[in-house]
Amino acid sequence: MNVRRAEKSDIELIRQLADVAFRDTYKDILSADQMEYMMEWMYSSESMEGQMDEGHVYFIVSDGNRNVGYLSLEPQGSTEGVNVYHLQKLYLLPEEQGKGYGRRMFQFAVDYVRGQGNLPSRIELNVNRNNTALTFYEHLGMRRLCQGDFPIGNGYFMNDYIMGYDV
Repeated sequence: MNVRRAEKSDIELIRQLADVAFRDTYKDILSADQMEYMMEWMYSSESMEGQMDEGHVYFIVSDGNRNVGYLSLEPQGSTEGVNVYHLQKLYLLPEEQGKGYGRRMFQFAVDYVRGQGNLPSRIELNVNRNNTALTFYEHLGMRRLCQGDFPIGNGYFMNDYIMGYDV
């Protein structure tokens, strides 16, 4: 598995991966209308450029010549003396799941945060309460910090747990 930092020139590639991976993840959770809204909200070229300008760091994951997934981290600042990084995205193509990539991608995120030298740190992420990945994150040692229904616009909400992992 290879991981490389994405540049703005990789936005179209990330969008193509998301068009498969994100849609597959939420096909049984979100309505078609909410899916389209969220794809535009998170993955339009303009949105992704803005995210990168605001400090989101994207990574492309590949195996040989095949791009298999992507992840992104966003520094959130310090809370109660702990530096928080939000794992905004960790997605794999459906046919690549169950092969150990997800675990290695998560470890990459942990190592990346450690490498920032701002310890103590915590990685947080939002995971939909109906997403089967919840058990994956718990198996990796993440814990549920809280839950909420977070408005994202257009009358839609993200019904999530916020999970944390101390680095």
